[in-house]
Amino acid sequence: MTANPIHPGEDNVRMLHPFADAWTADRLLDTEFPEPAWAIPGIVPEGLSVLAGAPKVGKSWLALCWALSVAAGGLALGSLQCDAGPVLYLALEDNPRRIQRRIRTVLDGAPAPSGLHLATDCAALGAGGSDDIAGWLDYFTGARMVVIDVFAKVRGQVAGSNAYADDYCATGLAKTIADRYQVAVVLVHHVRKMGSEDFLEELSGTNGIAGAADTVHVLGRERYDADGTLATTGRDVEETKRALHQDPRTHAWSLLDGPALDHTVHDTSATILRYVRGHQGASPREIADATGLAIDLTRKTCARMEKRDHLIRVGDGRYAAPPEPETGDLP
Repeated sequence: MTANPIHPGEDNVRMLHPFADAWTADRLLDTEFPEPAWAIPGIVPEGLSVLAGAPKVGKSWLALCWALSVAAGGLALGSLQCDAGPVLYLALEDNPRRIQRRIRTVLDGAPAPSGLHLATDCAALGAGGSDDIAGWLDYFTGARMVVIDVFAKVRGQVAGSNAYADDYCATGLAKTIADRYQVAVVLVHHVRKMGSEDFLEELSGTNGIAGAADTVHVLGRERYDADGTLATTGRDVEETKRALHQDPRTHAWSLLDGPALDHTVHDTSATILRYVRGHQGASPREIADATGLAIDLTRKTCARMEKRDHLIRVGDGRYAAPPEPETGDLP
C-alpha cells in the first residue's frame, strides 16, 4: 500500500519530501529562540535597516554618530549604551579629508575608535560589492555593524527591466549579508520630494526597498531647526517616533525626552499644545485666557494645528490633543 504523501502514517513521518525540514506548529512553539541582538539598543537591531531622509537633513551625521558609538562601545544618541565591535563605514559620497573633518567635529576632542574602518569606494552589491563586504566580515569576525552611505551608490542595475525587482534584489543582497553574519547593516537612503502621511511611502524608489528591510527609519527635520524626529518601524522594533536634537557645534544627534511633537512645533503651537494636553476639549478663548496669547492668533494657530493633525477638533470649536505615541521600552 502506498503511503499518503499528504497525510503520512506514523512510520513515514520522516520520509523525504519537499519541506521535510519545515517546522510543525507544536515544535515551533516549544523552541526557545535568543532575543534579537542590538547594535544600538531599541533602535538598530541585527539585520537590515534603512535610514532615510531628505538631502542635508543630517542623516549622514546620524549614521556616523551611530558608527562611532558602536565602534567605541559608547553612548549612542547620548543615552544608549552600545557594546563595542568593529564597524565598516562606506562613506561613498565623501572623500578622506571630508570624513576626517566630520569625525573630528563629532568627537569634539574625544579619541577616535580604532574599531571604525572607513572606505570611500565600493562596487555595486551585485558586481562584487557584497563579496567585498563579506570578505571584511570574514576577517573581522566580531563586527557589529556595516553602514553604506548611500545605498544608491551600490544599488546597481540588478534585474534590469523591473524597478521593484531591482530595488528588492539589491536590498536583498544587503539583507543576505546581515543575516549570514548576524550583524546590523544600515543603508542610508533618500526620501521623495513629495511627502506622505505614511512615512514608509516617503522612501525614494519602489516599495521593494522597504519590503526587503527589517527596519526602516525616516529622519525628519524642518530646515534650520535643531530638533527633528526619527520615525521607526520594523519586524523587531516598536513602531514609534522619537524626538532628536542635533548639536549645532558638533552635529552630534541625541535623544530628547517626551513626545516628539512637543519638540517640533513652534513656540505658540507648543504653548497651545501643552495647555490642551492638560485641558482636553478647551476652546480657543479658554486657551487664550489661560496662556496670555492673543485670541486671533490662538484661533488661527489652532486651525493650522488641526490641519497638521497636531490638534483634534472635538466639536463646538473645541480642541483635544492627539494621543501620545507608544515609544516602547528601550532594552
